[in-house]
Amino acid sequence: MNELDKYLFDINGYMIIENAIDQDEITELNRLIDAQNLTEPGLATSEARFGSSGSLFDENNLRAGYLDWGAPFNNLLDHPAIMDPLRFILGDGFRIDHYYGIYMKHRTEGLRLHGGNTPFDPPEYYHFQDGKVFNGLTVVAWNLCETGPEVGGFCCVPGSHKANYPCPPEILAGHEQSGSVFTPHVDAGSVVIFTEALTHGTAPWVADYQRRSLLFKYSPAQQSWGPSYPPMPSVQLTGRQKNLFEKPYFAQRASLFDD
Repeated sequence: MNELDKYLFDINGYMIIENAIDQDEITELNRLIDAQNLTEPGLATSEARFGSSGSLFDENNLRAGYLDWGAPFNNLLDHPAIMDPLRFILGDGFRIDHYYGIYMKHRTEGLRLHGGNTPFDPPEYYHFQDGKVFNGLTVVAWNLCETGPEVGGFCCVPGSHKANYPCPPEILAGHEQSGSVFTPHVDAGSVVIFTEALTHGTAPWVADYQRRSLLFKYSPAQQSWGPSYPPMPSVQLTGRQKNLFEKPYFAQRASLFDD
């Protein structure tokens, strides 16, 4: 994270890391997804998720999601491309909160805009003080295909993580036509990192190819947006990756950056 990166994230609420993984890695991730023989996604965004992590709220629903599908997925948990940005956004001891994949076929509907600095949402916030960023739930979205204004995918209202007024209903109801909503171009292999305090959503998918993105959501050390859960025994993790699954607490928490 150089000074330009920090400035742009601070004013926009998101950043794009280009070419974080190469074509061979993309191909292998897609191969492993194909091997799962997933159900065809529907046209509703509620039918466009796969590989979700499980929940301690439901003992019959504990699952590792796509982390059980092979090491290439696990490697994304603490991939070198994202660790310094997450350290800047969340501090040294951040934790994995939950994760899932998105797959969308041609004509899948968009996801309504949500999030924003106002009204205040305790687990989803953005604050700057004494030269440091303090941030809540943060998303790392790995693109396995190209997304952007011509095809759909991630969209947002840049800078809304600092908004002092709620997002107007005219924008919420018609974000696909609003000039305030931006859909950035993101290549396959690139990563979008954004704060959940940003007003964001999904533009309808109009490409002939399937959208595939892997979303990992991280929280600061002391916080959990969703239920805390341990990694499944079937998942092979490194020591640092295991630390990402620590329960939320602050005092004496180990840095993820210790040698």
